[in-house]
Amino acid sequence: MEPSGPGDPGRIGPYAVLGRLDAGVGGDLTAGGPPAAVRAAAHRFVARSRDGDRTVILTTPPAGTDPDRFRAEAEAARRLFGPWTAVVDEVGTTAATSEGTPGGDPAPWYTTPYVPSLPLPAALAAHGGPLPERTVRALGTALAEALAAVHATGAVHAGVSPAAVLLTSDGPRLTGYGAVRAATPPGPDGTGPVGLAPGTVPPEQLAGARPEPPGDVFALGAVLACAATGHTVPERDELPEGLRALVSACLARDPAHRPSVRRLLDELPGTAPGFGPPPVMDGPPEATVVDGGPSRAGTLLAPGWLPARVVAALVGQSAAVLAAEPAEPASPPAPPHPHPSPSPHRGPS
Repeated sequence: MEPSGPGDPGRIGPYAVLGRLDAGVGGDLTAGGPPAAVRAAAHRFVARSRDGDRTVILTTPPAGTDPDRFRAEAEAARRLFGPWTAVVDEVGTTAATSEGTPGGDPAPWYTTPYVPSLPLPAALAAHGGPLPERTVRALGTALAEALAAVHATGAVHAGVSPAAVLLTSDGPRLTGYGAVRAATPPGPDGTGPVGLAPGTVPPEQLAGARPEPPGDVFALGAVLACAATGHTVPERDELPEGLRALVSACLARDPAHRPSVRRLLDELPGTAPGFGPPPVMDGPPEATVVDGGPSRAGTLLAPGWLPARVVAALVGQSAAVLAAEPAEPASPPAPPHPHPSPSPHRGPS
């Protein structure tokens, strides 16, 4: 979390803004670009309720997003309760305020419970480069379980991207539901809807097709590529050898050539350095956490799954949030106090 900057709202709905969750990771994620650069599909703030009892991550749409569609996607996300998915627990519409002054037309927002968390690009920055293969495999397995839960309801996430993935000490949280559907049309460079990182939107959706589960697999491949190399569209040889074939398959241009989520759940745990043998599963080979099978991610997300520098950044953020005080609106200057009229001077008699 970084302090709010000029133009940031001081209050959104019933919440006082403490700072930005995504500050310091602006820019584009492109081939050859620096690790931890990201084009955010939303504005996220850490905020606190007026009574001080609740701290939340509060998300608002960026400029150019269809506000009605953004709100509709947020309402739909409230029905998602799968593993490793951030729970949307409140949706509202209000005018943001800055320095106590109304900040424009009413805009939608939604909240998820706050836990110390870093967007994936910020975690790359904290670590100083690509994440270890062990971490990438654990991350991918958890996100595949999250997508399996979404797809089991008949829905498609349509918003998987590096910025939509928050890393916490006990595992990732997938956010950004419906970002592709709520975003503006593709920009002139053809890289994808404005507000979404290049390389994360599958080619069939760029061509106008509706989001389908294989599109989520493509976006997951871009996230894993980002975690493993710092870029969403790396050269194949940049990928770790143990992940190269699987991530490349996720990024296939033809949706029919991409692996299923179930295949990802079978292959991602692997035998990355630091793991030992793959976890033993008690259920049928194809069982997932969604249909009663064991969680493949749970074993991989044991203490130590995150690099030490990322853990230190999470601890620092937690301390900063605990110490943060909302920025108080500037008080108007007090009117000058009228001086009483002087009494007539009485000299000596």
